[in-house]
Amino acid sequence: MFDHIADAIKIPDIVRLTDNVFVARFETMKVYSALAAVRHLLETGRVRRGDTLVDSSSGIYAYALAMACHKYGMKCHIVGSTTVDRTLRTQLEILGATVEQVRPSASLKLDQKQRVERIQEILRESEANPSLGNVYWMRQYHNDIHYLGYREFADIVRREIGVDDLTVVGGVGSGASTGGLVTALRETDPAVELVGIQPFGSVTFGSEHIEDPEVIIAGIGSSIPFRNVRHELYDTMHWVSFDHARSASVELLRRHAVFAGLSTGCCYLVTRWEARRRPDRRYLFIAADTGHRYLDHVFARHEDVLPIDELAPTRVNSLDELTFPWSVMAWDRRPHRAADTDADSTATPHHHTLEETVR
Repeated sequence: MFDHIADAIKIPDIVRLTDNVFVARFETMKVYSALAAVRHLLETGRVRRGDTLVDSSSGIYAYALAMACHKYGMKCHIVGSTTVDRTLRTQLEILGATVEQVRPSASLKLDQKQRVERIQEILRESEANPSLGNVYWMRQYHNDIHYLGYREFADIVRREIGVDDLTVVGGVGSGASTGGLVTALRETDPAVELVGIQPFGSVTFGSEHIEDPEVIIAGIGSSIPFRNVRHELYDTMHWVSFDHARSASVELLRRHAVFAGLSTGCCYLVTRWEARRRPDRRYLFIAADTGHRYLDHVFARHEDVLPIDELAPTRVNSLDELTFPWSVMAWDRRPHRAADTDADSTATPHHHTLEETVR
């Protein structure tokens, strides 16, 4: 029995799709990182009950943080992307969070820049006016406390699947989910492999010079560097287009009855290819959320998707060779130049450290 709904919905269902392919299907995965992060901040005295936790989000993390704040008696403020739809915003507001959305932007980079700048304004306002109360910026993209919650997920994987000959496949995004899971699993077996997925147009693994004519899959990529991405954890990288991801999302529902989001389609597509190439290994891919908020843009046009059995990536040896719509490269656990750049380079000059509470 659970004491709060957040503890229940964070737990994934592990489903075997084929002999050597498994999916970890979440209702909303980032509840793991938000719960553990808030608990850690409270236990270490960085925040107190009643403080306001603020962060930027395009959707999933906003819901996770609101749930964590609801459980631990915190105030929550979300600076949201335009992708935060009416259904999610209504849920957030009923949970007690305050939500503001930045104005529509022509690009993901501008959208993220506006969100960071707005948070900087909120921090300055709280410093200037103590009556507004204590404000803490969660910094899901840069604060490594978001790795903590995925140790519990790793325990489930050890129990349900084991780590022998295991390859984990997941969208990179902020880096915390795949990074936290594999860091914990490699404490048992350093040979656990990690396959990461990026959209074209993301700076995280150097594909910013190639634009997707449809849309960048924001949940697994970024237009600014994220400090929580540890490039040296990844063995292989794939770059996948929106059309390929959409086609695989539809096929996953059609073939296995798993209704999940766009990043899950990427993971399913890549896992199928990897599993055919090396059938001696076992594969676990991450389904980070359900497919409901993708209904109009992904599933409504299900009759015109690409046949994924005919899709294959182009193998490349360098970032200069990346080829749309799907590329794969051996990453070999090496660092990357983007990891050393200023993660807040798009923000205003007012900076805060990774664990700075504004009081």
